[in-house]
Amino acid sequence: MPETMNALVVRAPMDYGIETKEVPRVPAGSLLLKVLACGLCGSDLRTLRSGHKKIRLPFTIGHEICARVEKSGKAYVGPWKVGETLAVSPLVYCGKCIFCMHGEYELCTGYREIAQVWPGGFAEYMALPEEAIAHGTIQKVPEGLDPVHATMVEPLSSCVNAQEKGKITHGDTVLIIGAGPIGALHLELARARGAAQVIFADISAERLKLAEIYEPDLMINTLQQDVKKEVLKATNGIGPGVIITANPDPSTQVLAVDLARKGGRILLFGGLPGNKEVPGVNMNTVHYNSLHLIGTTIFAPRHNREALELLSKGHISAEKFISHQFKLTDFNRGVQLALEGKSRKIVFIP
Repeated sequence: MPETMNALVVRAPMDYGIETKEVPRVPAGSLLLKVLACGLCGSDLRTLRSGHKKIRLPFTIGHEICARVEKSGKAYVGPWKVGETLAVSPLVYCGKCIFCMHGEYELCTGYREIAQVWPGGFAEYMALPEEAIAHGTIQKVPEGLDPVHATMVEPLSSCVNAQEKGKITHGDTVLIIGAGPIGALHLELARARGAAQVIFADISAERLKLAEIYEPDLMINTLQQDVKKEVLKATNGIGPGVIITANPDPSTQVLAVDLARKGGRILLFGGLPGNKEVPGVNMNTVHYNSLHLIGTTIFAPRHNREALELLSKGHISAEKFISHQFKLTDFNRGVQLALEGKSRKIVFIP
């Protein structure tokens, strides 16, 4: 067992790199994990660019984690054994609030996260907090599912929660505004749930080009095309029944209200920057068109289990999402590629 390891350290906004750190001690009631793979998320990029209100720097982030149990603590009594591979999602629910008591863990008022409160997975080893054993979302990875692909369980779980709340089902026409990795996950999941037509819209021609692999029924470049005209043409003049805003731009929420068919559901998936969180939606349109505005964040254990099942049984192919794999020591190179919008999903392997 080595005494030191490589780990990402975010020192300040846009000041980060791989450093040598001590391998963490094994918590008495928990596990030491050998990280096998950790995916790069859009929220990681935001933290690298501008910090995070819940993260005290310097710190190690990374929350889309697949890891192997390396060692157990002397007081550990959990279900996982040394050598087993785990999909470690970051959420640690409080277990005490009214929502947890009713099984609505996705609404937990006191949840904390690995990679915010406890060091994350952009490292060779990580200590799993004891609280995650009792109230976390951790699953054994089935044989045959590549650890790199298992990193997709966490982001897919949030999409499962959103589409469950939005009741996407057979015959729906779904417009996804934002053709990045999360938008692509929504596309594949909507199809798995029976959507009849899925449309991508994005401002980036390069991102739309990367998204061709998912074969949407229609792609709209919102900088070059009249998005309303194209959407109405594709939906026989009535608009899509479901719109997902998979991006952090408030103008797309305004656009979604304008485009949705009467009685349509709008999934407000992308969080907005703190200085742009009041987008100016026309609430009369919401009122008179009987629209459903649905906000979701995080997920419950049941969504996490469903996500793992979708990936392990091949209903959603993780391979289509991951365009690049980098060694952790090449972290800066991988991040630069993501910041330039020249990748789909990037996964780092310690």
